[in-house]
Amino acid sequence: MNKAELIAEAAKSLETKAQAKAAIDSMINNIAGAMKRKEDVTITGFGTFKAVKRKARKGRNPYTGEPIKIKAKTHVKFVPGKALKEAVK
Repeated sequence: MNKAELIAEAAKSLETKAQAKAAIDSMINNIAGAMKRKEDVTITGFGTFKAVKRKARKGRNPYTGEPIKIKAKTHVKFVPGKALKEAVK
């Protein structure tokens, strides 16, 4: 399912597609903002988005085999909630 399909599904329970798009865009922007501030976002029954720091490390260029330095960075980790895990089984 892509974003347009998600909006179409949400529009079924709301009055218009515009309301559904606004709601989904707002949710995505709020989650992204929290991730930027390095905050966790927990949606009960769905899961938790976490901002996780990765340390700098050494790697290897897969084409040439030469060692390279990989910079430290923050990435997003999603941990599914119990209800989501049960729904997918």
